[in-house]
Amino acid sequence: MDIKPVVLIIEDEEAICNFISAILISNDYQVIKAKTGKEGLSLFTSHVPDIILLDLGLPDIDGVEILKNIRQWSKTPVIVVSARGHEREKVAALDFGADDYIVKPFGTSELLARIRTAMRHSPQSATAEALGDEVFIVGKLEIDYNKRVVYKDGEKIHLTPIEYKLLVLLSKNAGKVLTHDFIIREIWGVYTDESHTLRVNMANIRRKIEENPGAPQYILTEMGVGYRMVEELEEG
Repeated sequence: MDIKPVVLIIEDEEAICNFISAILISNDYQVIKAKTGKEGLSLFTSHVPDIILLDLGLPDIDGVEILKNIRQWSKTPVIVVSARGHEREKVAALDFGADDYIVKPFGTSELLARIRTAMRHSPQSATAEALGDEVFIVGKLEIDYNKRVVYKDGEKIHLTPIEYKLLVLLSKNAGKVLTHDFIIREIWGVYTDESHTLRVNMANIRRKIEENPGAPQYILTEMGVGYRMVEELEEG
């Protein structure tokens, strides 16, 4: 099963939210929807989306405040989607860290193009364009970065989006020990403590890719420090 990019839509107008959602789902994106700023921030933390589409005129928190909050600890791409078309509001949103700004109403092609561009330029992007590699292979494990697919013994492995991001981060740094804090900062953000969630996700990944999760070959634990993805299978 392919790992679809996750889009979080924070939009209180149901008709617009459903319209955007339908476009994205039909173009192979996974969609999460929030009607309020508070719900949006909660879903952002729990799902770690690849990109956020943010309306400014929300019922509880102004979209600019949400943007400021996210930018305190995350570089996830944010595209503001708003009816506010004044130049000063566009500039303010961009100054506070938005990657792009689309004024309602907008066309399907424009929305998809803006999303592709924002994700391509994301500092967190794990795409092949960013790092020059297309496929990572070690032993019977293969990660196709372009297709966002993981194979073991030639069979597709089903991973959640967060599990996939963790595996990509480790594989892009194969041979290096990545500390718990570094991994948490890269995946969840600077000011979060997701150590328990990290352990749970790592255990799930090992169950899916290792022959014996209790004696892993691909992802090794550096006790008290972090994890290391091997560059080649170790003997013994």
